[in-house]
Amino acid sequence: MKTKVYNSDTLYFLIAYLLIGILTILVLYPMIYIISSSFSTASAVTAGKVWLLPIEPTLFNFKMVLQYKSIWIGYRNTIFYVVCGTSINVFMTLICAYPLSRKGLYGRGFFTFIFTFTMIFSGGMIPNYILMRNLGMLNTVFAMLLPGAISVYNMIVTRTFFQASVPGELLEASKLDGCSDTQYFFHVLIPLSNSIIAVIALFYAVGHWNSYFNAFLYLSNKQLYPLQLFLREILVQNQFNSDIMTDPDVAQQLLGIQNTLKFAIIILSTVPLMCLYPFAQKHFVKGVMIGSLKG
Repeated sequence: MKTKVYNSDTLYFLIAYLLIGILTILVLYPMIYIISSSFSTASAVTAGKVWLLPIEPTLFNFKMVLQYKSIWIGYRNTIFYVVCGTSINVFMTLICAYPLSRKGLYGRGFFTFIFTFTMIFSGGMIPNYILMRNLGMLNTVFAMLLPGAISVYNMIVTRTFFQASVPGELLEASKLDGCSDTQYFFHVLIPLSNSIIAVIALFYAVGHWNSYFNAFLYLSNKQLYPLQLFLREILVQNQFNSDIMTDPDVAQQLLGIQNTLKFAIIILSTVPLMCLYPFAQKHFVKGVMIGSLKG
């Protein structure tokens, strides 16, 4: 059956598609430009010849960046922080969200208020630094893993998911079969919550991957630096040190390709997350919709 389309609807769709097209171009073009510039020669980028496709395609920029030893240290540390930190975050979020989703929890409103209070008020940078120093966590991996072990926003979304998507009768049925709260949590609730777990895990992983401020405050040992802190030194302070200037000819070339190398660094820092997202996309969309529409 054909659906009758009115002129006003046609105009609406034309305007909507036009706006979506413009926004898509505004979002995609910077990404395309960065990718093209990273594969182009420094002279082509400096002369402004790169618009859409790479000019004089080359892998020289990536070879130079990968010779920077600190990049590999940063990758190693960041992967460790992402894996361990995300595991801690997801576990803490789940064990906090589950009891707060139970209507029978005594003082549930008070505990929820305490959590939400921290979203608005905090001790500040200096008190936090003093606390980390007194706990002996400066220049340790714990400075990157334990502060912010739980996101209140993610906890509230997870709690809402438990309340809206997991029937309370399921707990009653499980208890009739002799299931304890711990068994119910690990063997019933968690398997039914794959979508929301994928969502918060992706949020936490992206946060750890892009995190640099905690490392900037609490770490002075470069062996513990995450990737983003090394990238900050390169992008903001132009500190391509002698690690990649072993060849005098290469060192001379580097003086003219700093900007081009920055494009290659941006690509190398974003590719791992871009490869990870497609695997979580299905759960991501489902989990966000369920956790946000029902309160």
